[in-house]
Amino acid sequence: MKAYRLLTEEDTSAFCHKVTEALNKGWALHGSPSYAFDATTGKMRCAQAVVKEAEGDYSPEVKLGQL
Repeated sequence: MKAYRLLTEEDTSAFCHKVTEALNKGWALHGSPSYAFDATTGKMRCAQAVVKEAEGDYSPEVKLGQL
């Protein structure tokens, strides 16, 4: 199956660490990162899509972060 995740985080080093961790677990970047202002919190947020080929069949119960 092909798995997809959208990683999001405030614009801090935590976002870079989250993406780096995913890359080191075999995920690949998919598209360009996004950057937007969150009016609720007053902070900038980042997003990056990642994809990964994984064994098995997809179901909504799959824990994508554990692939």
